[in-house]
Amino acid sequence: MTKILYIIFILILFSFNTTAYEIPDKNKINFDIIRKGKDIGDHIIQFKEKNDQLIVNVDIDIKVKLAFVVVYKFEHQSKEVWENGTLVSFTGKTKFEDDREYDVSIEVKDANYEGSGMDGSFTFPKNILVSNYWNIDLMKQNEIFDTQKGIIRKTTIQDAGIESIDFHGKNINAHKFILNAEKHPKDKGPFSETSIWYDENNELVQFSFNSPKDKSLITIIRSK
Repeated sequence: MTKILYIIFILILFSFNTTAYEIPDKNKINFDIIRKGKDIGDHIIQFKEKNDQLIVNVDIDIKVKLAFVVVYKFEHQSKEVWENGTLVSFTGKTKFEDDREYDVSIEVKDANYEGSGMDGSFTFPKNILVSNYWNIDLMKQNEIFDTQKGIIRKTTIQDAGIESIDFHGKNINAHKFILNAEKHPKDKGPFSETSIWYDENNELVQFSFNSPKDKSLITIIRSK
């Protein structure tokens, strides 16, 4: 199931930024993860307002079965704390089947973020956005902070214009972008080119990429 590892790497780059979206009425959003026509997992975002803070919890759970036996399992949980539209802290943990585990944490310090990740301690400017596809402002960046591994990645992003897509049986016009990011020496595979679509309200509706191993299409689509 090595090819599934490439799926996870792209998937975790999807986080959340409150500057581009209002809190949903039910304080919860679900995304389905589809591969070869099968639902292999869920991506859930939950929101909680407390005092002047917004707390965002992300939970990703993937299970791939063969003849009713789980042959691959992946887990990711993270917590983001926001104040006045600014991320003030982030903690996340990712577990892979091959025993790799990544712990990433950051907190704001004056004009920078400080924290720890795959390469140890780090500092980076607050003007670099955390890696998330939810915030359409990310599509204007040439560097992002990878919240899975705790590193900065250079990006190239193409504005592909408006495209009609099938969203749960209904055609909608969506703004499409194509994102590529540099490979880190410790990555186990290349960063797959990712197509990302936003609706007329600049809300993420889906993103997709091809597995580098078998070229199967992976689609992460917002539930109805």
